[in-house]
Amino acid sequence: MKILLDECVTKKLKDLLIGHTVFTISQMEWTGMKNGMLIKRAEQKNFDILLTIDKNICYQQNTSKYNLTIVVLNANNSNIETLQDYIPNFLNQINTFEKGKIYTIEK
Repeated sequence: MKILLDECVTKKLKDLLIGHTVFTISQMEWTGMKNGMLIKRAEQKNFDILLTIDKNICYQQNTSKYNLTIVVLNANNSNIETLQDYIPNFLNQINTFEKGKIYTIEK
């Protein structure tokens, strides 16, 4: 899967997503972009998943019109020590995600 890590997610998470192609917002030079434009650009660049901890994104965007899955890690911070606990559940579910939907991952 081609995964985009949102700005609010530590880039250290890339190392835990073995077997996937992972980019950060800064690598894509999209720093500071608003969520609506970010989702549109990610779709245009054929990302499969936008991975974030921004719990408000599901209230801000109508994702059903995009060919992209948004996954929210239900974490309180972006520390790698916190986020690594969510990765097993994320990886176990990754092949079940549908485009145009938002999923929340718990520990």
